[in-house]
Amino acid sequence: MARLRPPESRSGSRILGVGVYRPTRVVGNDEICDRIDSSDEWIRRRSGIVTRRFAGPDETVVSMAAEAARKALAQSGTHPSEVGMVLLATMSFLEQAPSAAPRVAHLLGAHSAGSLDVSAACSGFSYALGLADSLVRSGDARTVVVVGSEKMSDIVDPEDRGTAFLFGDGAGAVVVGPSDTPGVGPVVWGSDGERHHLIAHDRTWLDVRRTPDPWPTLRMAGPEVFRWATQVVPEISRQAMEQAGVEVADLAAFIPHQANARIIDAAAKSLGLAPHTVVAKNVVTAGNTSAASIPLAMDELLSQGALSGGDLALLVGFGAGLAHAAQVVMLP
Repeated sequence: MARLRPPESRSGSRILGVGVYRPTRVVGNDEICDRIDSSDEWIRRRSGIVTRRFAGPDETVVSMAAEAARKALAQSGTHPSEVGMVLLATMSFLEQAPSAAPRVAHLLGAHSAGSLDVSAACSGFSYALGLADSLVRSGDARTVVVVGSEKMSDIVDPEDRGTAFLFGDGAGAVVVGPSDTPGVGPVVWGSDGERHHLIAHDRTWLDVRRTPDPWPTLRMAGPEVFRWATQVVPEISRQAMEQAGVEVADLAAFIPHQANARIIDAAAKSLGLAPHTVVAKNVVTAGNTSAASIPLAMDELLSQGALSGGDLALLVGFGAGLAHAAQVVMLP
């Protein structure tokens, strides 16, 4: 009987380049406050957010993703023809079919690449990065483009006091390729579907077909989500470090999903990070950009010179689902 030939496996993968797209429109807290009966002081105290960016009509999930991915390809020195897979993490793309990733691949010129959307909300980038690592190590794809792209302003009610001040728009991407030594640690992931309702749309598309108004928007049980996040982020962070074989003192950076400055501070304190470990907190100027937040924060730290290639960073995604994922990576 004939036997199938296994793919040529590789010992590891690593991030080769990073790219981002930030919408041009900057929105301060005062503009948000006009519609939610709040104040700049209250928003800063609750979330740490001062500004966020909102995409315009011509800045879409697809166009922002493609621009971020182009920059990541250029930085990594990767030609589009070398891309074997495009993974797009998003929760704000408004078309169920076809998915957005094939359009991104087309715009990149990666015409022979496989492509698919990853729907894991705010942990989507970490999920997609875990999949990219597996694809490269298994030999199923030599190079993978991983993108997080969100236009959260499309799915958030500007008059909802619980969410309107939190979210922003943008995209971030990395290129993952083969490495003689592992540059992406094992992913630790999970979910708690029993509590899916804590972050969810208030109506389904079936409801919209029956009654068009109001438009479905994201709702969140803030206090409950805060308690869950401050518990799960340190837990999976420690598991990811253990799986990668590193200690807290080995980390040059802690780059969690930029949900809320209070969650980031609480997780950093619980982990007992070393004084030299840089903690990403671009939520202050970018807001919560869901699946785009980790690569956006990573790019900011690298651009500022706060980190160097080869440094180890702990990435942690968490959010709707309730899904979560973490891994230690070597920075490009």
